[in-house]
Amino acid sequence: MKPLLSLLLLLSSFSYAAPTQPRAEYPRPQFERNDWVNLNGTWTYSFDFGRTGRERNWQQSAGFPNTILVPFCPESRLSGVAYTDFIPSIWYQRKIAISSAWTGKKILLHFGAVDYESHIFIDGNIVGSHYGSGSSFTCDITKFVQAGREHNLVVQVIDNLRDGHQTGGKQSTLLNSYGCMYTRTTGIWQTVWLEAVHAEALQSVFAVPDIDQQQLVITPRYYQENPDNQLTVTLYDGKKVVAQKRVPCSNGAAIVLPVKGMKLWSPEQPFLYQLTYKVTKNAHSIGKNGNKEQVIDEVRSYAGMRKAHVANGLFYLNNKPYYQRLVLDQGFYPDGIWTAPSDEALRRDIELAKNVGFNGARLHQKSFEERYYYWADHLGYLTWGESASWGLDENSDLSARNFLSEWAELIERDRNHPSIVTWTPFNETWGCQNTGVYTRFIKDVYTLTKAIDPTRPVNDVSGDGHVMTDIWSVHDYERDSLQLTLHFTFEPGKEPYRNQPSKTEWLAKYDGQPYIVDEFGGLPWIPQEERANSWGYGENIDSIEEFYNLLEKQVDALKASEHVVGFCYTQITDVEQEKNGIYRFDRSPKFDAARLRAIFERIPSNYLERR
Repeated sequence: MKPLLSLLLLLSSFSYAAPTQPRAEYPRPQFERNDWVNLNGTWTYSFDFGRTGRERNWQQSAGFPNTILVPFCPESRLSGVAYTDFIPSIWYQRKIAISSAWTGKKILLHFGAVDYESHIFIDGNIVGSHYGSGSSFTCDITKFVQAGREHNLVVQVIDNLRDGHQTGGKQSTLLNSYGCMYTRTTGIWQTVWLEAVHAEALQSVFAVPDIDQQQLVITPRYYQENPDNQLTVTLYDGKKVVAQKRVPCSNGAAIVLPVKGMKLWSPEQPFLYQLTYKVTKNAHSIGKNGNKEQVIDEVRSYAGMRKAHVANGLFYLNNKPYYQRLVLDQGFYPDGIWTAPSDEALRRDIELAKNVGFNGARLHQKSFEERYYYWADHLGYLTWGESASWGLDENSDLSARNFLSEWAELIERDRNHPSIVTWTPFNETWGCQNTGVYTRFIKDVYTLTKAIDPTRPVNDVSGDGHVMTDIWSVHDYERDSLQLTLHFTFEPGKEPYRNQPSKTEWLAKYDGQPYIVDEFGGLPWIPQEERANSWGYGENIDSIEEFYNLLEKQVDALKASEHVVGFCYTQITDVEQEKNGIYRFDRSPKFDAARLRAIFERIPSNYLERR
């Protein structure tokens, strides 16, 4: 064969695919519309170490000298930047094209998450600002753009992790990672997207499953209320219509859908009903030339019929005592840091946890994105929603003010997900002081959480520091199983084991809440050559059989503790230098999954019901 022909045949055997858009899936899966544009991809950027960008008129910039792949933070490898020193400020820029089909519509610019303080400009005009490390926000840019034209979008981000007034979670406050503090996340780290809606479209819904009365209660909110419009809500089991109701569009007016032959959601059987919302204008409101209803908004959603509550020292799922076998998940990725490299990676993390016997996760010190909850809903996986509360000075009034607004946004965004069964706003507030600020702060957060979502229990502070709580949680990394059993043996007239016994006089006293050990284990399994720069809880373990034996005895100790009604094992994966995960940081296995599953499932989910 001639050399040239051989080369041509060789080249023809390869297929060259164009680069795909990162994180291209719809970012808000419980409130999905067709008319949207994903803005992830290549943006220009510049660091602003002196925070002088506005003085240099950067809000007018038509392009910065460097490029970054959004939605990955500049510290990550996936962003193409991988700059890991502190970034006090960063500016982003890209062009946005507004479709001519969007004429006359409300045009919304959505941000999944930007850490921390962000200011949004269109053609040099500020259109919105936001404060938060992980909550989503929206800018109505209708007045600043024109359909059929291109506009210039600039985003300024300010991040001051070490000031003690913003949520940071496990982001390191030193140059490098150390202990249980890891690589930082600055700026945009979740999907950015455009959406066009009618001025009288549906803005949000609160969908409350009521299994006791066999009904789903929907409370809508509109961008602009017009009682001449009609909202039709339809509930499906597959393609079968289970219930449908048509009502005038009225803010806050509850819509009750009876659910006959109700199928419940649980980790064992994660059944989901499909939902559609359709807003229409009546014929008389269209004008005499219109003789049909005009559909002005259509939204797709889903719902799980389930109930989570606490009573008599137990946690109940669907009115039955349920033992939660949770795992700590910090949501870090080697290449994306806080941002999963793909939607499939989110799903895979849940599958890995279920494979080794966990029925849920405590989502730790990070505001997880909605796509994670989507997969938890579909795969059957309990979750505890937590904030990135570390970094806050819990004794500061300004910290409290910043936290309350971000936490409220997170609850409202995520409260329709059936997988979420507990809200946990804080973790290990062990620096709390008896000045009055802390106790008032925790009470306000508890009350606010219940006001926005009265359907779930609240664990005010994971690991003690309790002030007002529905769940009594403690952390205990005691390795000896006999000592664990002693710690969790209740004695009449005495406070049970807690992490801050010296503060019992002014913190809450135990009052019969469900007692859950929501951090334990943390057993290290570290190769000899990595031990100098890695750690887990307690001494290194040299034998794999010793590891399995220790873990089995710890689980048995919890099972034998009459008052312990759930646990959370630390943790699902290694994270950087902390190597006590069930899996390695790259999600490769360390252990025999079947053997781990047999150990963790020594306490079945219906264990409390049996005993």
